[in-house]
Amino acid sequence: MEKQAALQIVQALAQGIDPHTGEAFPAASPYQHPDTVRALFQAVQALTGASANQSRSPQSAPENAGKPWSDEEDKALAAAFDTGKAIPELAEHHRRTRVAIQARLIRLGKVEPPADGPRFRSPPIAHTQATQ
Repeated sequence: MEKQAALQIVQALAQGIDPHTGEAFPAASPYQHPDTVRALFQAVQALTGASANQSRSPQSAPENAGKPWSDEEDKALAAAFDTGKAIPELAEHHRRTRVAIQARLIRLGKVEPPADGPRFRSPPIAHTQATQ
């Protein structure tokens, strides 16, 4: 496996996303455990060659890093993005990484995925109310 492919997989896992299906892992998944998320972010830093001086300590990971997204948080993110809020501001507000915000905006259909980013197989999330 090439380093870039491995990096894309580990980045998706660190964001709480199954790299093969594009679906968020359930809250009970071992990939959602805070220690696992921190370890995965450390692996991403190692794969990208981040120096010890540039890397974040596990204690500084955002509070919501790796946690599943609720419908309410998705709606709030989309609305704030639509009003022109910048990704760093959104990341701070949602207590998530910038990469997680970008990935979620892609999943919500608000931005196009980067040409060299992870490929998600599932379609963007649609926020519609099902009637039964």
